[in-house]
Amino acid sequence: METSRLGFFARLWMAIWLPWKVLFDGLAASLVQKSLERGEVPALPAPAPAPKAPEAPRVVEPKAPSKEEQAASALQLLAILQRDGRFVDFLQEEIAAASDDQVGAAARIVHEGCRKALAQYVRFAPIRDEEEGAAVTVPAGFDAARVRLTGNVTGQPPFRGRLAHPGWKATEVRFPTLAAGHEATVIAPAEVEL
Repeated sequence: METSRLGFFARLWMAIWLPWKVLFDGLAASLVQKSLERGEVPALPAPAPAPKAPEAPRVVEPKAPSKEEQAASALQLLAILQRDGRFVDFLQEEIAAASDDQVGAAARIVHEGCRKALAQYVRFAPIRDEEEGAAVTVPAGFDAARVRLTGNVTGQPPFRGRLAHPGWKATEVRFPTLAAGHEATVIAPAEVEL
């Protein structure tokens, strides 16, 4: 069997690499020792395959709710406000002829029921922590969904003004799951007294 000669750079690389291989791989050290004792060069075992890099986790984008699902959620909220606070009844009632006392009494009942219903299913937090009327600065690049500028809006940010309303954001929403076959468009069933 004819042995080919290694070039200079291959031998240089082997001179650098082989001591480390012998130092950290006991099997390779044993084979080198035996080959030196016998004057022969056996083939070194193939290195173990490098472990596969773990696959990057697949990012699954949440499916955007369909228009029907969005409508069902909005209608579910209306149904809850109607059930607990008679909200739709209040809005559908013609109140122009009612006295302020009558409207105030009805509004108090609707307010109490709707407030309890919302507290049961939605948690709210203010967007801004300052008190209403406090001086605030709106920086450049502000989120227009979180801050609405009113009044005489001219020039470039930062804008300085007074906080008229701190805003609200939902921090938690826990609506009950609708039963299969539930007709979301029914906000309140008709009531028949017997």
